Amino acid sequence: MTHPTNHQAAPTVSAAGLTVTHRRTRVLDGVSLRLGPGVTGLLGPNGAGKTTLLRVLATATAPDHGALTILGHDPATPRGRTEARRVLGYLPQNPGFHPAFTAFEFVDYVAILKELTDRRARHAEVRRVLETVGLGEVRGRRIRALSGGMRQRVALAAALVGDPAFLVLDEPTVGLDPEKRMRFRELTAEAGESRTVLLSTHQTEDVAMLCHRVVVIDAGRVLFDGPPDALRARAAGRVWTGADRAPGALAGWRTGVGTYRNVGDPPSGVSPAEPTLEDGYLLTLHAREAAV
Repeated sequence: MTHPTNHQAAPTVSAAGLTVTHRRTRVLDGVSLRLGPGVTGLLGPNGAGKTTLLRVLATATAPDHGALTILGHDPATPRGRTEARRVLGYLPQNPGFHPAFTAFEFVDYVAILKELTDRRARHAEVRRVLETVGLGEVRGRRIRALSGGMRQRVALAAALVGDPAFLVLDEPTVGLDPEKRMRFRELTAEAGESRTVLLSTHQTEDVAMLCHRVVVIDAGRVLFDGPPDALRARAAGRVWTGADRAPGALAGWRTGVGTYRNVGDPPSGVSPAEPTLEDGYLLTLHAREAAV
């Protein structure tokens, strides 16, 4: 796990009161964040506003209200937006590819957009990032001939090109097999040693293994912002095992050893279990639902 400097001391990204409305629905509702070096995980259910938040932070979408700076650049201005894009890498949830491009040509195209103008140096950088994600041997293959997992790694290579200081990753492990997911974790941990990484995922396991900080959002609002251990601690005393699924449990399932693992408000006399990050996340979402 990365151990970065205090993100509050020298933020790479500062967002205050970000608001986005779509068809009368408040997709982001006054989100404020300060991101610094290291890997921050972003968790939330489908429709929580995660992708919209990432698109705003990646300058792909402008907020209706709020302020944003990326390494001192203000994306609300044309010059600030250009400068911000020079220092960030973005892997969207559904990257768009021209199917006739080879993997090399696609990443090279992104490198040109990032204004890497020296052809020899640019091509060396394209080869470097493709090797980094394990695609060096297929860099000449057309994208339409690549598997879904390979295409995802092409998109990751494009996000890494130019060594960006701020890396935005939206569901980057989709389509990756376990071996490639482990390699992705290595890459992300390495990236977080020297830059700011925001990782959106449904995999709480990835967050637990990679992130020094986790942000939970739902209905466009931040519900939690802190270290993973603090989110895990929200489930302390609220996870237990038993012979049956408890009727009042928020969640309960039969484990491989035949007992049931329950999450919620335990009855007296039960056997407590060690809480996980996922337990804390589930209870955080439930607390919001109960308050609505």
